[in-house]
Amino acid sequence: MDRTTVETLFTQATGIRCLVVGDLMLDEYLWGKTERISPEAPVQIVDVLREELRLGGAGNVVHNLATLGAQVSVCSVVGDDPAGCELLENFCRHHVDIRAIFSDAGRHTSRKTRVVAAHQQIVRIDRESRETLPAAVEQQLCCWIADHAGEFRAIVLSDYGKGVLTAAVTAAAIAAAEAAGIPVLVDPKGVDYARYTGATVLTPNRKEAEAASGIAITDAESLSRAAAEIMLTTGVQHLLITRSEEGMSLFSNNGDVVHIPTVAQEVFDVSGAGDTVLAALTVGITSGLDMADAARLANIAAGIAVGKLGTSIVTPQEIIDAVSRSLKERLPKIMSRAQLVPLIAAERSDGKRVVFTNGCFDLLHVGHVKYLQKARSLGDLLVLGLNSDASVRRLKGDKRPLIDQDERAHLLAALDCIDYVVIFDEDTPLELITALKPDILAKGGDYSIDGVVGREVVESYGGRVELITFVDGKSTTTIIERILELYSAE
Repeated sequence: MDRTTVETLFTQATGIRCLVVGDLMLDEYLWGKTERISPEAPVQIVDVLREELRLGGAGNVVHNLATLGAQVSVCSVVGDDPAGCELLENFCRHHVDIRAIFSDAGRHTSRKTRVVAAHQQIVRIDRESRETLPAAVEQQLCCWIADHAGEFRAIVLSDYGKGVLTAAVTAAAIAAAEAAGIPVLVDPKGVDYARYTGATVLTPNRKEAEAASGIAITDAESLSRAAAEIMLTTGVQHLLITRSEEGMSLFSNNGDVVHIPTVAQEVFDVSGAGDTVLAALTVGITSGLDMADAARLANIAAGIAVGKLGTSIVTPQEIIDAVSRSLKERLPKIMSRAQLVPLIAAERSDGKRVVFTNGCFDLLHVGHVKYLQKARSLGDLLVLGLNSDASVRRLKGDKRPLIDQDERAHLLAALDCIDYVVIFDEDTPLELITALKPDILAKGGDYSIDGVVGREVVESYGGRVELITFVDGKSTTTIIERILELYSAE
């Protein structure tokens, strides 16, 4: 799965209509700071700095789907209360269809209040109803789903165990989807997964899968047994078990198993990550990805979501950028000119500012590193043209280089500030600059702008030259002289 595939996918997503059925919540965040202990009790005092309301529960799935470009309708129940009104207004602001959100005067709209200080959740306060839906309201949901399922490309069931997804509503949604020939994706709850029989895919986390299967998941063998038990119970086509830092595992009823490693990230908050998985998986499947690639897309989206505090959305651009980064990490940094030219052209077409610099970089030292870090800061990526061994000998004499070109290239490629290394054999990088067309040509401050090779080429299409000051007293020559001074007597 490459960047172009993902960009095309999100372009197509704007034509996808999805129905989300499930428990809606209003997530309230009180953000503040804590510097004191209360004199009334041994608890922290939080000075609230700002307040925020977000869509939670199935609403977070809806918000993620809408952000990824899908057209979303919601089927659910809220109370006739301020929280319910706020939910409806929030959906309208995101252009979500709320025709099938029904009101129950005897119900409290779920509202979860989280107090957060110093990036740490201090306490959560829940106000909600968990009672079974009145029969009349349940019937309204079932009838609406049956009547309108044909309008959608997928039905998503987001079960938070708050009473909306009763056995009857769940069965009605699965039956309506089967009649319409569309997939049903379920984020399950509880231990009785038999009620999801007939769904296309379930997305439990490891703890939920353990509870549903009755099998503790401790290794690959127990994971497979738990998956087999759930699939036997439910008859689902696919089971995607999310396993936190161990990634995801996709089991299919044809016997295929795909283990997807986690995307490396700093984890701030896992709340809502399952909603992001469900939304991204839905967009992937309905846009034409096979189940394995849709799961990989969901894995990337989840990796972004857990890096944010609270229930959060993930944007198409964030996913596209993450795919680009992962591809770049898998690609070798050291490339030939023929390999690099089309790649850099693609980077420029994506709006990236390309910086180019060149040199021998024999005996890499701190002066080199600081120079390269400054060069990288001028744009979005840095290409380093490295003089070949033959080129160095012509420039500096037969005793140089001290380090051969392959070793020099690998040392430079290990630096985070360098995106690509390309070795050139000419005395100057003029031909390389002409082929790559960098936006910025960086050179050491010991040059004058007029004396920089390639200046006229870069300036001819609107690029520019930047001179960077070297670190005083740091050079390969001084290192060689110091070594000779210290060891020549020996």
